[in-house]
Order: sequence, then C-alpha cells, then structure tokens
Amino acid sequence: MGRAGALSLYRLRPNKTLFMLCDVQEKFKPVMPLWSDLIENIKKLLAAGKIFNVPLVVTEQYPEKLGKTAAELDIKHACANIPKTKFSMIVPPVMNNIDDIFGGKPKSVVLFGVETHVCIEHTAFDLINNKVNVWLAADCCASRLNQDRDLALERLRDIGCIIATSESIIFNLLSDKNHKSFKDVAGLVKKTSRDVKLWRPTKAPATDKK
Repeated sequence: MGRAGALSLYRLRPNKTLFMLCDVQEKFKPVMPLWSDLIENIKKLLAAGKIFNVPLVVTEQYPEKLGKTAAELDIKHACANIPKTKFSMIVPPVMNNIDDIFGGKPKSVVLFGVETHVCIEHTAFDLINNKVNVWLAADCCASRLNQDRDLALERLRDIGCIIATSESIIFNLLSDKNHKSFKDVAGLVKKTSRDVKLWRPTKAPATDKK
C-alpha cells in the first residue's frame, strides 16, 4: 500500500462510514464493570453519529434471553436492529441492510459494544477479511473482565484495526473547525468522556539481569 493509501485508513468520511453497535443489552448490566460509564460514552458517540448522519446498524444477541438494547440508548435512528445467535454481527440480514445503505460496503466501520473478546472480536475479524477499515471505539467497548477487553483490543490492533477513543473518532469525522456541525459537536464534547480504565499492563515488567 502506498503512503496515500495508508493515510486514508486514518480518515473517516461520514458518507463512507458505518456505525455498528453490538449487543449492549439489559441483561449485561449487572455483570459488566463500569456499565454507567460505558453507556455515557456510547450515548455521546451515537449523538455524534446523528449529527454527521452516519448510518447505524444495531444487533442484539439472543434477545429472548439477554433482553433488548439498553433503554438508556437512543437507537431510534438506526437503519436496522437485528437479532442474532452468531457471535459476529456479520449475518445475512445485517449484510443486506449494509448493501441497501451503501450499494455495497462502507469504506470504514466504527465498531463498539460488548463483549469485546467475543462478539466485537468476531465481527472485526469478518470485517477485516472483507477489506473494510475497522475502527474500535475502545471506551465504548466492554467485557465482564477488563483484562479480556484489553487483550482483545491488543489482538485487534495487531491485525490492523484502529483503536481510538470515542472523542478521537468524533473529531476525525469533524476534521475542520469550519465544518457546518462544529458548534453542535463542540457542545457534545464539552462534557468529558468517562474513564473506563483502559490499558492495564499485559506484559511482565523488565527485570535487571545479574
């Protein structure tokens, strides 16, 4: 890949980007650490998506047992809300909706939700295999154990996913102070995102050799 092609990976264009919200369901609330912080960060990212008119696809894993998407999240603007049993979001009804939206596939997907080391990871694998640029909104992802989330994010970075915070993604979509939505976005990001305690050490510290 040439330099221009490589740099294009790090630019999000609203009309070529899809938001994918994965399985943020009511039954996860009691077992997911920092749930309220996760929800607040997702709310901000969803609100930004509405400002930029970025299409949103939502999935729910086995909703008969795990419940519907968390009531705190406004997903009324979603193009689709698809129930599934497969871990990956890349199931035929989702693919059909994506094809209807883009007439093919998006250039980039911003992926967020739960659980990072299961459904998020499987979805990212499928998207990468389909040659879609994948952005992980790290502060909008969770697992029951933070170590599972953090190690999954490391694995996904290793295979080419871009790991970013929700605010970084929002500013990437904005790109210019003269953007027509600058004031709306400025009001949105004025409130600091919640700290979800990312990046615990995963390697043993170096020791002095005698």
